[in-house]
Amino acid sequence: MSLRVFVIAGETSGDFLAARLLEALTARLGPLALDGVGGPELARLGLVSRFAMDELSLVGVAEVVPHLPRLIRRLRQTTGAIRTARPDLVLTVDSPAFSLRVQARVGDVGAKRVHYVAPQAWAWRPGRAAELARIVDRVLFILPFEADFFRGYGVEGVEVGHPMVERVPAREAFVRRARGDGPATLCLLPGSRKSEIARHLPVLRDAVARLAADRPGLACVLATLPARADEVRALTAAWPTPLDLEIDPDRRFDAYAGADLALAASGTVGLELALARLPTVVVYRTSPLTAALVRRLVRVPHVSLVNLVAGREVVPELLQERCSGAELAAAAGGLLDDAAAWRRQVDELDAVARAPAGRRGGGGAVRHGAVTCRLRLVRCRGAATA
Repeated sequence: MSLRVFVIAGETSGDFLAARLLEALTARLGPLALDGVGGPELARLGLVSRFAMDELSLVGVAEVVPHLPRLIRRLRQTTGAIRTARPDLVLTVDSPAFSLRVQARVGDVGAKRVHYVAPQAWAWRPGRAAELARIVDRVLFILPFEADFFRGYGVEGVEVGHPMVERVPAREAFVRRARGDGPATLCLLPGSRKSEIARHLPVLRDAVARLAADRPGLACVLATLPARADEVRALTAAWPTPLDLEIDPDRRFDAYAGADLALAASGTVGLELALARLPTVVVYRTSPLTAALVRRLVRVPHVSLVNLVAGREVVPELLQERCSGAELAAAAGGLLDDAAAWRRQVDELDAVARAPAGRRGGGGAVRHGAVTCRLRLVRCRGAATA
């Protein structure tokens, strides 16, 4: 009998992570019976999502509050579906505000409960770490310092690294990167959520216009999701430089390889850019209410994954009030015009990209397969398990 997995992925990065893990489980245990919520990556594995994943792709107090009635209905719907399906494994991936509420409500179903990508309790509200130990059976950590932090709160888990590494072309394609003397190309990554695109694209446009005024021939490539292509085209119709739109996820690294600098919203993409050794300036802007709450609660000095892993500022971060066209153009221009600073960031990104890989001890799929074996998570009725 196939292992019955109820999976919840609430955004693009979670959809990718869940699919890679389930592919590894399939290779070890055979075909899976999938149910739950996800996007195109999980659909490729046969999941018929119970509702659109985008409904969970919200961040920030001001963004979430208008959608609370619908989210509460979806929470009840999802919890009820799990109780009816009685799966062997409930796998939630990121999106902790929704995912962990579901996990907390299905403890009596008898399924093993696993959460992939720990909530950032080390950054704010550390009390959530203790709650996590009561809500799930295991946590799969992607950052090298998380296991030690959560262990102090009694959380069972294992560091599996980030399977994004599996999608990276040969390292040599990037480490020989050199900033030439010709016109520069910028890679623009405004984020995957609608709210991120709406807030960041005007800032990016302003910055690009300022940079282009002093740099003839400046060009841009903007990477986004197929589902966001139409809205991005509408918002970039009067772009101040030549602009290529890349919507194929498999060609993102081609865009990175051909660019001199990335201007990117904070998020999982920061890890991709580090693996590509592409110098980057990070931006992020949210609602004033969300920003005020975060400032009161946050306990770490950085938001970028690269800077958090490095423990220092490797890539500049322009957040909230500093996320302006003028400041972004100044930071980007400084890297484009200073070959030594540009090369220094390439070397620092190379060091960051090497360090997590050494901690992982191998490809993501190998580690994901080991997760099943080492943690003895799965009670597959009628199937052999580790």
